[in-house]
Amino acid sequence: MPVITPEAIMRIAMGFMAAKHLFVATAIGIFEKLADVPATPDELAARCGIPVRTLRISADAMVSLGLLERDGERYRNTAVTAAYLAGAVGPDLRPAMRFLDRISYPTWMSLEEAVRRGEGQSHFDRFTEEDQQIFSAGVEAITAGMATALPEVYDFSPHRQVLDVGGGTGSFLLPLLRRYPALQATLFELPGACTVARQRLADKPERDRVAVVEGNFFTDPLPDGHDVMIVANTLHVLSVDSNLALLDKMHRHAAAGTRLLLVDWWMDPTRTQPTAAALISGEFLVVSGEGRAYAEVEADAWLKQTGWRKLDLRSLAGAGGVIVAEAA
Repeated sequence: MPVITPEAIMRIAMGFMAAKHLFVATAIGIFEKLADVPATPDELAARCGIPVRTLRISADAMVSLGLLERDGERYRNTAVTAAYLAGAVGPDLRPAMRFLDRISYPTWMSLEEAVRRGEGQSHFDRFTEEDQQIFSAGVEAITAGMATALPEVYDFSPHRQVLDVGGGTGSFLLPLLRRYPALQATLFELPGACTVARQRLADKPERDRVAVVEGNFFTDPLPDGHDVMIVANTLHVLSVDSNLALLDKMHRHAAAGTRLLLVDWWMDPTRTQPTAAALISGEFLVVSGEGRAYAEVEADAWLKQTGWRKLDLRSLAGAGGVIVAEAA
């Protein structure tokens, strides 16, 4: 008879410790302080400005998790931390770590209550200006792969005006505008996010091709004159009824032939895969109060009910995908 042990359970149960160690190592700058040259504990502690005793606790945890290497007494980055957490040119996941630590981690303390009640309590209306900055930068970092992949998997060349509904910092628009120089864009968002978006776009060459419009997509009119509309990583923070209302409003606004691109963590019919989407459903519930990751088949039903014709689903980076639909 096989021996049954609790290892699988305990590995998951202690997962929060690994996450918190990673957040702290990023926050105190371990990876960026190792960007140029390996270091001993004393050297690394001096670079980070913390006691050597506690530096060892953090750095050794990273070695154990495979995020640092140790040669004798000298620590050095692994290839993945050098690429994503040390401040190298290219994708930077440090804002994502800060977001997960400062916004997500405390909020998950309310998951049990949200599950028991059947709904969470939205945290968006309690965001300070700093919270909004952390949230926007973190979400942009987490979804950067999807944003970069979108103009590669969908051909925007037939389009002239793109509307990004609930577009955050404009991170999904910038890759499109760089890839398609004839494209003009409108970002439609709540005032707090628009403030961050204007700051984000201020030094970008594409800034003059993006109109940033403040508004609530449930209560305010949508901007006119667009032949393709994007809803990226927004449906998962809304209830089914809210998603139906949004898609219906967008369809009534759209001319025949307008394309609709729904970017999200679309799940299989069992709603168990991909695993990342199944887990992050908890995030959407506790942060927004009503959301979760949805299955592709659920979106299919919404589109049919609100007058859209689904064309296909295309994979993006990681667990992301984009559903392409057209207004009849």
